Amino acid sequence: MSSLLLWLHIAFAIFTIGPVTAATMSAPRVIRNKNVPALQVIQRMTRTYSLGALGVFVFGVALGVVLGGGLLGKWYMTASMTLFIVAAVLLVIIDRDLRTALRALSSESAEDDAKVQIGRIAAISGLVSVIWLVILVLMIFPGSG
Repeated sequence: MSSLLLWLHIAFAIFTIGPVTAATMSAPRVIRNKNVPALQVIQRMTRTYSLGALGVFVFGVALGVVLGGGLLGKWYMTASMTLFIVAAVLLVIIDRDLRTALRALSSESAEDDAKVQIGRIAAISGLVSVIWLVILVLMIFPGSG
């Protein structure tokens, strides 16, 4: 059972976190180029893969329970879970900003400008990427010793 949960945890990490990171990091360029169809795809990808990334958390917690309840109380597990929740909240903010940029670019009004979201999306997606790397370090190094 633990090997199946580990496999699912790693598979969800590979197939959801990578694509959501790539999508959010490419959004500012698409907004700058005012490419509405591409931005629609990026917004849908961000939402879909963000929801899929919750599987990483679910299977990680399930694996921690199966391997022993004391494992979830380790400092690096608590830090990783907290960082994951922070990243999930930031992805919700990115999704909101992508929807706002999409509305602004789709609007006929000259007053609507999506440039406001470019900097915020770029900064938050960079922060989310760093959070994923910190979680990766926390999952590899403390457990190897």
